[in-house]
Amino acid sequence: MRYFCGIDIGASAAKLVIIDQQRQVVAKAVRRSGVDYTLAAQRCLEEALAASALAATQLAAAVSTGYGRDNVPWATERRTEIACHGRGAFHYFPHRMTVIDIGAQDSKVIHLDEQGRRTGFKMNRKCAAGTGAFLEEIALRLDLRLEQLNELAARSTKHIALNSFCTVFAATEILERIRAGEKVEDIVRAALHSVVKRVVEMDTLHGPLVLTGGVVAHNPVLAQLASEAFGTPALVPPDAQFVGALGAALFAAELDGRPTC
Repeated sequence: MRYFCGIDIGASAAKLVIIDQQRQVVAKAVRRSGVDYTLAAQRCLEEALAASALAATQLAAAVSTGYGRDNVPWATERRTEIACHGRGAFHYFPHRMTVIDIGAQDSKVIHLDEQGRRTGFKMNRKCAAGTGAFLEEIALRLDLRLEQLNELAARSTKHIALNSFCTVFAATEILERIRAGEKVEDIVRAALHSVVKRVVEMDTLHGPLVLTGGVVAHNPVLAQLASEAFGTPALVPPDAQFVGALGAALFAAELDGRPTC
């Protein structure tokens, strides 16, 4: 049996997936990217190998992707996040679609045709609006942990809107909402809705909507908000945070088996 590895090193988290020849996931690992991407990649690899009882020599190929893809010395090949998120999403939903990946530092809109070929994409890299960084700032302003946001938003019973996409101005607006007596859960839902609104402005849908990335994985309410905003059901693949790493592993499985480790 031959195995293939994909690692997605984002600005916030490093995600790794190992698949077998049948394209089944046999192990995965995730940890903070930190300040040493090479070390984060190595620790993820060690964790996944231990969990699957595999040796590094059993990996036939590895592909790295993400912000820190150039910091993985044992990768056979490197691919962009656009390519890998598209490939990972198409593995679960093999049809024409628009993939939206909401990451820690950027958001991506990826259009795929019926064969999974990319027909276009757009990225938001100019500011934190529509990204996980925006939610981190909101959580800080509200003195909340990031993992509390989804639960609070799910309890919201009142729709309020944040009028500013800018993280700095939105934070000021939130303070005004608190002073006005708005409930925390309603403010949090408004913040999540603001992320969705920013993504909606990026591009139009071509086919069904698929959401990927750690922000969606940790905040399922975003799928509901996206469905309402786009007027179509939002599909979320299993382990949405690992879709980019899975796509990288699938690309690795297409390589010629050159040893990587």
